[in-house]
Amino acid sequence: MAQAKMKIKKGDQVVVLTGKDKGSKGEVLKVIPAENRVIVQGVNVVTKHQKPTQFSAGGLEKKELSIHASNVALADPKTGNATRVGYQILKDGKKVRVAKKSGETVE
Repeated sequence: MAQAKMKIKKGDQVVVLTGKDKGSKGEVLKVIPAENRVIVQGVNVVTKHQKPTQFSAGGLEKKELSIHASNVALADPKTGNATRVGYQILKDGKKVRVAKKSGETVE
C-alpha cells in the first residue's frame, strides 16, 4: 500500500473532527506516516496498568494513543478553527504550507 503524504507535522496545533474528543485542540506529539496516524497531546487518553520496573514505580499511567490523521485538521493560525492545508511557493523559491481559510502561512 502506498504511503499517503502527511500534511500534518510534529508540533502543529490541530482540532479533532470526530470521535469522543471531537472539538478538542492539542499539539501533535508524534506522527506515524506508515500507519497514517498522529498522537495529539490530551486527546484519546487511556489508563494503562504498568508493572514496576527498575526505573519506575508502576501503577496506573495515563497516556495518549494515536488517532487517524483524517480525524484531525490543522488549526488556523488566525482564528484557531479547523482548516485544510495547501502549499505555496514563495518568490525566493521556498515551499510553505498555507491555511486554506485565512491564507496564513503555517509555522
